[in-house]
Amino acid sequence: MTLAPGTYAFGPADATLTVHTRKGGAAAKAGHDLTIEVTDWSATLTLADDPAASALELTADANSLTVREGHGGMMALGDEETASIEQSMRDEVLKGTPIAYRSSRVAANGDDTLHVDGELELNGRRAPVAFDLSVADGRLRGAATVTQTAFGMKPYSALFGTLKVLDDVRVEVDAALPQGDTDG
Repeated sequence: MTLAPGTYAFGPADATLTVHTRKGGAAAKAGHDLTIEVTDWSATLTLADDPAASALELTADANSLTVREGHGGMMALGDEETASIEQSMRDEVLKGTPIAYRSSRVAANGDDTLHVDGELELNGRRAPVAFDLSVADGRLRGAATVTQTAFGMKPYSALFGTLKVLDDVRVEVDAALPQGDTDG
């Protein structure tokens, strides 16, 4: 399925934006790999007849990250621990700073995927991030790896550094494509 030229808007009503963390360190067995949902965000994908005029923009509220699942760990992730993780993300990791992505190039790969190059603003810093978006079965899906230290962020750690979130986190989007016409 190829997307027709037009403007496509996405957000929490028709898509999910998730962050997946993994744990490491000597005490990694005690921690959890997390699935975190961004609950306040919006994105606009504009596909033009001229590929050079195509663009993708996304903004997200750093305070809207919500822990949805914790995998692994010695004990189940409880409400108190979940609330503590969310507070740490807001206050210590993201510090309420704006999150924005703006493409510099969107190109069709010719195989129902789009390649996107651009710049992510996170924690007051900007760095390049590139990824592919798959268009299949009425859905738009993609994933990018974000290295926290590239944005001046110190990955969360506990137990004197023996339990820590790994530096690379995976950000995924899964969106339903609109049916019918677009506003091109």
